[in-house]
Amino acid sequence: MKTVSSQDPYAALRYSDFRFFISNSFLFSASILIQEVIVAYELYKLTHDPLALGLIGLAQVIPFVITSIFGGYVADQKNKITIMHISLVVILLGSVILYMAFQPFIHDTLSSTQHLIVIYSVFALIGFAKGFYSPASSSLKPFLVPRVIYHNSSTWSSSFSQAGSITGPAIAGFLYAYMGLTHTLLIVIGNFVICWILLGMIKTRPEFPKIVTPIMESLKEGFRFVFRTRIVLYAISLDLFSVLFGGVVAILPVFAEDILKVGPEGLGLLRAAPSIGSMLTMFAMAYYPPTQNAWRNMLIAVAGFGVCTIIFSLSTNFLLSCAALFATGVFDSVSVIVRQTILLIYPPDEMRGRVAAVNGIFVSSSNELGAFESGVMAKAFGTVPSVLAGGVLTIIVVTYIYMRSKDLFSVRLS
Repeated sequence: MKTVSSQDPYAALRYSDFRFFISNSFLFSASILIQEVIVAYELYKLTHDPLALGLIGLAQVIPFVITSIFGGYVADQKNKITIMHISLVVILLGSVILYMAFQPFIHDTLSSTQHLIVIYSVFALIGFAKGFYSPASSSLKPFLVPRVIYHNSSTWSSSFSQAGSITGPAIAGFLYAYMGLTHTLLIVIGNFVICWILLGMIKTRPEFPKIVTPIMESLKEGFRFVFRTRIVLYAISLDLFSVLFGGVVAILPVFAEDILKVGPEGLGLLRAAPSIGSMLTMFAMAYYPPTQNAWRNMLIAVAGFGVCTIIFSLSTNFLLSCAALFATGVFDSVSVIVRQTILLIYPPDEMRGRVAAVNGIFVSSSNELGAFESGVMAKAFGTVPSVLAGGVLTIIVVTYIYMRSKDLFSVRLS
């Protein structure tokens, strides 16, 4: 049995299963984003319609929401690694279909509408698979390290996921520019195969007694837990609304192409900027965790995210835009670490899959739903006004939750 210290900044990394887990998280995040960035950029070049970008998010979020709760129920009963393996195979199949759809001998036989239907259908398939993959992944993580270092594992898992979020978009723009769309999709396919292998190297296989409660009642238990545990509910709500209103990632191709005029290479840097800020901050958080004044730190972080979103919306300078996005990543990393630590500490072991599924619907799906909202708002009101309004709404939400949650300022998570 290993002796661990909650003060050791590298405590979680001393467990091999956790190292395999976060390595998979890094590569999975990077590959998913590479695929989304290059396909989104190709679509915008073909359509010059920001709504086409938003529909990528909508195509993923609908099947994700539909399947996620059931995915959490399955994760609480079945082998989590097996669920993740099967989900990865489905995602891999989707990537192969995308690769084939952009081959000239297939692309030339399809009308523009048919081609778009194929692309959106693939993203819907990926959203369906993520509805099972995400709850299984989130509910596996607490079993890979001792409880005393949950806050440390949250920091490192978030850091590696964000590192993937940096590498994916940054590489995507350059790969697209110098290797082309289809060759980049081949790289994505290879990465998913490596993810499958990494998951197989994890030895931990947590199992629980079969759930005897009827399935619908069991699914309701996850929602009941979230809504009666105020710190969990408010933490999820803050991230939901900040991403839903304040997210600009989906329409960055519009800024890169039409406003800042920096092309695919500039798009890669814009996509990478928030993740660079996030990862650097998360590494610092391994030494100085934000969990002692957790609720205060989370409110400040989400408010800062909103302010920086406003700055980005008004900027016409590429460097200032990158700096504003970098700062959104800094603030976002603090809120992510606090929220993930809350979700590691509060849910009971036998309910982690269902709680993770509820969190996925509120937070993970908000990325895709936010992408759709951004596309619709940009088309209806213009790109800059829609992003500006999102930043303002984020600050309004933070103010409201602050007024409702002052008693949580005394909570300590470490």
